[in-house]
Amino acid sequence: MSGALLRELDDLLDEVKGAGLFSGVVIAANARSFATGAEIEEVAAVQGLRAREFAERGQSTCHRLATFPLPVVAAIRGYCLGGGLDLALACHGRVATYDASFGHPGAALGLVTGWGSTQRLSRLLGKATALQMLLTAERIPATQALSMGLVDSLASSRDLLDAATQRAQALRRVPLARIFHRGFGRAGL
Repeated sequence: MSGALLRELDDLLDEVKGAGLFSGVVIAANARSFATGAEIEEVAAVQGLRAREFAERGQSTCHRLATFPLPVVAAIRGYCLGGGLDLALACHGRVATYDASFGHPGAALGLVTGWGSTQRLSRLLGKATALQMLLTAERIPATQALSMGLVDSLASSRDLLDAATQRAQALRRVPLARIFHRGFGRAGL
């Protein structure tokens, strides 16, 4: 996930909020994957102040999603890894296809996530499960993600967007303070 993509997502959230026409947001990606995280080449190329700015951009976008005044649901198909998982965890709900898989490969690369999933995973799944995911870099299949509470429901690829839209509508009936509390967190373990 590039810095440009994060800026584009922020711009789209500005448009949604400013329009006043929407009752929720569904974030989906292409037919192959939700998001596989930060571009390794981009991360390797940034140093010093630029590295800090990149980390802060990701933190800011994830915080914005977690505190967005409308329900935000991630519609996840395929891979949801690293920064992509950070992004999905910042959403108020997550619906995935049966072929989706989740993980944080950072440990295998000598990296620790910086966009808030260390806190969000702990709150959502408990400290032991979060540490297992973050330190082993194992991939979690969709059915396991559902049973452990990482995703709210599973759907076929054909029905994914409808299921995510229904989830956003259901969250609309839940007081937003409860949603924000569940997803809000700052980076760090």
